[in-house]
Amino acid sequence: MKREHVGSLVDRDLGRAPSAIVDRAIAQSPLNALTVDVEDYFQVSAMAPHVDRLSWDSRECRVEANVHRLLALFAESGTRATFFTLGWVAERYPALVRDILAQGHELASHGYGHERASDLTREQFADDVMRAKAVLEDTGGQAVRGYRAPSFSIGATNQWAFDVLLEAGYRYTSSVYPVHHDHYGMPDAPRFPFYSRPGLLEIPISTVRMWKWNLPAGGGGYFRLAPYAVSRWALQRINEVDRKPAIFYFHPWEVDPEQPRIPGTRAATRFRHYVNLARTEPRLRRLLRDFRWGRVDDVFELRAA
Repeated sequence: MKREHVGSLVDRDLGRAPSAIVDRAIAQSPLNALTVDVEDYFQVSAMAPHVDRLSWDSRECRVEANVHRLLALFAESGTRATFFTLGWVAERYPALVRDILAQGHELASHGYGHERASDLTREQFADDVMRAKAVLEDTGGQAVRGYRAPSFSIGATNQWAFDVLLEAGYRYTSSVYPVHHDHYGMPDAPRFPFYSRPGLLEIPISTVRMWKWNLPAGGGGYFRLAPYAVSRWALQRINEVDRKPAIFYFHPWEVDPEQPRIPGTRAATRFRHYVNLARTEPRLRRLLRDFRWGRVDDVFELRAA
């Protein structure tokens, strides 16, 4: 039998496709890295002009319930993931951190207060990433090896951040998105993992190379805004043409269509943040079914790093 794309096989006729065929096709596909950026809806960088940091503690927090919703979803499918978690969240919800670890997921750092690396001095950035690492390790009781910069804010102009992360004890980062974007991006960076410094592996968010451009393929808003078939095609291409594992990300607030609306935001911000929130969880279920997923440290063999 000629091997078919897993997603195409399932979507064409799920009722008639023998489960053994689907299971075998998935088992033969590469293991990809599934990641969650653990932050609340009011901590998103695009909302920063409209949300005073001093108001964070007085706002309705929904991150705990949304992460538990994701943990239940992952448990259903036997999926393990990496949770890049804010130190601010870990301080306020220590039981949530322990629940993430108890269910076999990897705990990694998203910094302390969701401040873009590109907005900080070297000293401020060092304070942020070391504080986050200490909070997460004290709360979880395990070493934290991985880091992801808020809004992929390590780029061509602040590569000193890699030196800081290495000095702080991190062993890998996933902070570079090799695309053109109005808020982030390092389009000339390698598309696949590379050592930004000896001893520090950078794992860029996944892209598809078309003509002279890198097209986003690693989740986030693109996963919500474009039809699911686009993401499935891109991930299949990475697995089958590039023959590489993909790395995919999303946020807990993206499965929460009932989240409070932030007043005063621009139309473009509202579009990027709120469109298709109700479709994210069903799409995630398809994603978990159509591809094999694991923790970053398993996919890229970093547990001993």
